[in-house]
Amino acid sequence: MTTTRKPAFIAYAVTGEGKQTFWTRIGSAWPQQSGEGFNVDLHALPVNGRIILMSPKAVQEAPEGAEVAQ
Repeated sequence: MTTTRKPAFIAYAVTGEGKQTFWTRIGSAWPQQSGEGFNVDLHALPVNGRIILMSPKAVQEAPEGAEVAQ
């Protein structure tokens, strides 16, 4: 997907809990033109852990104690 618009969400693969949490950016999501969903562009899939979508604004303030790899 090629776009010049900023994504609505940044996708992270998240492993661990509490202060041992590690966030790795794996993609982005943009709203569909219809307004009824999102186009998600992932560059990797986690083998374990979970995927979390955060708004770009929220990404600037990483969760407390989280180590974020951009």
